[in-house]
Amino acid sequence: MLSKTETLQSLWVEARTRFTNILKDISTEDLTKTLEPSQNSIGFLIRHIGDVELLFAKNVFKLTTTKVIAKTIIAKKDTGEWTNYNQLIDYAAHAFKTLNSIITQQTNSDWEAIIETKEFGKKTKAEAFGRIISHTTYHAGQIALIKKYGK
Repeated sequence: MLSKTETLQSLWVEARTRFTNILKDISTEDLTKTLEPSQNSIGFLIRHIGDVELLFAKNVFKLTTTKVIAKTIIAKKDTGEWTNYNQLIDYAAHAFKTLNSIITQQTNSDWEAIIETKEFGKKTKAEAFGRIISHTTYHAGQIALIKKYGK
Protein backbone atom coordinates (compact mmCIF):
# COMPACT_ATOMS: atom_id res chain seq x y z
CA MET A 1 0.00 0.00 0.00
CA LEU A 2 1.28 3.44 -0.94
CA SER A 3 1.83 6.11 1.66
CA LYS A 4 -0.08 9.38 1.43
CA THR A 5 3.08 11.05 0.15
CA GLU A 6 3.60 8.42 -2.55
CA THR A 7 -0.03 8.68 -3.61
CA LEU A 8 -0.05 12.48 -3.79
CA GLN A 9 3.33 12.62 -5.49
CA SER A 10 2.26 10.15 -8.17
CA LEU A 11 -0.99 12.09 -8.66
CA TRP A 12 0.98 15.29 -9.20
CA VAL A 13 3.45 13.69 -11.60
CA GLU A 14 0.60 12.15 -13.62
CA ALA A 15 -1.33 15.43 -13.75
CA ARG A 16 1.81 17.31 -14.76
CA THR A 17 2.21 15.10 -17.82
CA ARG A 18 -0.40 17.38 -19.42
CA PHE A 19 2.34 20.00 -19.30
CA THR A 20 5.41 17.86 -20.01
CA ASN A 21 3.76 16.15 -22.97
CA ILE A 22 2.78 19.43 -24.64
CA LEU A 23 6.32 20.75 -24.16
CA LYS A 24 7.56 18.03 -26.52
CA ASP A 25 5.49 19.61 -29.32
CA ILE A 26 6.50 23.22 -28.72
CA SER A 27 8.99 24.88 -31.06
CA THR A 28 10.90 28.11 -30.66
CA GLU A 29 8.47 29.69 -33.11
CA ASP A 30 5.51 28.69 -30.92
CA LEU A 31 6.83 30.59 -27.89
CA THR A 32 5.49 33.96 -29.05
CA LYS A 33 2.05 32.68 -30.08
CA THR A 34 -0.95 34.12 -28.27
CA LEU A 35 -4.68 33.59 -28.52
CA GLU A 36 -6.61 36.85 -28.62
CA PRO A 37 -7.78 38.61 -26.61
CA SER A 38 -5.21 37.28 -24.12
CA GLN A 39 -1.69 38.65 -24.35
CA ASN A 40 -0.10 35.65 -22.63
CA SER A 41 2.22 33.76 -24.94
CA ILE A 42 3.24 30.13 -24.72
CA GLY A 43 6.69 31.21 -23.55
CA PHE A 44 5.18 33.32 -20.79
CA LEU A 45 2.98 30.43 -19.63
CA ILE A 46 5.90 27.99 -19.52
CA ARG A 47 7.87 30.44 -17.38
CA HIS A 48 4.80 31.15 -15.24
CA ILE A 49 4.27 27.46 -14.47
CA GLY A 50 7.91 27.20 -13.38
CA ASP A 51 7.65 30.36 -11.28
CA VAL A 52 4.57 29.13 -9.44
CA GLU A 53 5.94 25.62 -8.87
CA LEU A 54 9.08 27.10 -7.33
CA LEU A 55 7.05 29.50 -5.21
CA PHE A 56 4.94 26.58 -4.08
CA ALA A 57 8.07 24.67 -3.00
CA LYS A 58 9.29 27.72 -1.12
CA ASN A 59 6.08 29.03 0.44
CA VAL A 60 3.89 25.97 0.98
CA PHE A 61 6.56 23.35 1.63
CA LYS A 62 8.94 25.85 3.27
CA LEU A 63 11.93 24.87 1.14
CA THR A 64 14.02 27.83 2.23
CA THR A 65 16.91 26.96 -0.07
CA THR A 66 14.71 27.63 -3.09
CA LYS A 67 15.66 30.79 -4.92
CA VAL A 68 13.02 32.18 -7.23
CA ILE A 69 12.46 35.48 -8.93
CA ALA A 70 8.91 35.04 -10.15
CA LYS A 71 9.20 37.41 -13.08
CA THR A 72 5.79 36.51 -14.53
CA ILE A 73 4.08 37.28 -11.25
CA ILE A 74 6.09 40.47 -10.68
CA ALA A 75 5.28 41.79 -14.17
CA LYS A 76 1.64 40.60 -13.99
CA LYS A 77 1.62 40.40 -17.79
CA ASP A 78 3.57 39.02 -20.69
CA THR A 79 6.54 41.27 -21.35
CA GLY A 80 7.52 39.45 -24.54
CA GLU A 81 10.84 38.24 -23.18
CA TRP A 82 10.05 34.52 -22.97
CA THR A 83 11.53 33.42 -26.29
CA ASN A 84 14.55 31.29 -25.37
CA TYR A 85 13.33 27.72 -25.79
CA ASN A 86 16.23 25.99 -24.02
CA GLN A 87 16.11 28.34 -21.03
CA LEU A 88 12.37 27.83 -20.62
CA ILE A 89 12.59 24.05 -20.88
CA ASP A 90 15.47 23.99 -18.39
CA TYR A 91 13.55 26.27 -16.01
CA ALA A 92 10.45 24.05 -16.17
CA ALA A 93 12.60 20.97 -15.53
CA HIS A 94 14.30 22.70 -12.58
CA ALA A 95 10.92 23.65 -11.12
CA PHE A 96 9.68 20.07 -11.45
CA LYS A 97 12.81 18.64 -9.85
CA THR A 98 12.69 21.13 -6.97
CA LEU A 99 9.02 20.66 -6.17
CA ASN A 100 9.14 16.90 -6.65
CA SER A 101 12.08 16.63 -4.28
CA ILE A 102 10.32 18.44 -1.43
CA ILE A 103 7.08 16.55 -2.03
CA THR A 104 8.85 13.22 -1.59
CA GLN A 105 10.26 14.39 1.76
CA GLN A 106 6.81 14.85 3.32
CA THR A 107 5.55 12.51 6.01
CA ASN A 108 1.93 11.41 6.16
CA SER A 109 1.29 13.83 9.02
CA ASP A 110 2.91 16.72 7.12
CA TRP A 111 -0.02 16.68 4.70
CA GLU A 112 -2.42 17.55 7.54
CA ALA A 113 -0.40 20.57 8.69
CA ILE A 114 -2.18 23.88 8.26
CA ILE A 115 -0.42 26.39 6.04
CA GLU A 116 -1.47 29.90 5.18
CA THR A 117 -0.76 31.96 2.11
CA LYS A 118 -2.15 35.25 0.90
CA GLU A 119 -3.30 33.55 -2.32
CA PHE A 120 -5.57 30.92 -0.79
CA GLY A 121 -5.74 31.44 2.95
CA LYS A 122 -5.54 28.61 5.49
CA LYS A 123 -5.60 25.05 4.23
CA THR A 124 -4.00 21.74 5.00
CA LYS A 125 -0.94 21.04 2.88
CA ALA A 126 -2.94 18.34 1.11
CA GLU A 127 -5.72 20.80 0.25
CA ALA A 128 -3.22 23.42 -0.87
CA PHE A 129 -1.51 20.79 -2.99
CA GLY A 130 -4.63 20.62 -5.15
CA ARG A 131 -3.88 24.21 -6.15
CA ILE A 132 -0.54 23.41 -7.76
CA ILE A 133 -1.99 20.42 -9.57
CA SER A 134 -4.87 22.44 -10.99
CA HIS A 135 -2.66 25.46 -11.73
CA THR A 136 -0.19 23.54 -13.86
CA THR A 137 -2.84 21.56 -15.73
CA TYR A 138 -4.96 24.67 -16.30
CA HIS A 139 -2.10 26.49 -17.97
CA ALA A 140 -1.04 23.37 -19.88
CA GLY A 141 -4.51 23.39 -21.42
CA GLN A 142 -4.06 27.04 -22.36
CA ILE A 143 -0.73 26.22 -23.99
CA ALA A 144 -2.35 23.45 -26.03
CA LEU A 145 -5.11 25.80 -27.22
CA ILE A 146 -2.67 28.57 -28.08
CA LYS A 147 -0.46 26.14 -29.98
CA LYS A 148 -3.46 24.90 -31.97
CA TYR A 149 -5.30 28.18 -32.62
CA GLY A 150 -2.91 30.99 -31.72
CA LYS A 151 -0.93 33.35 -33.89
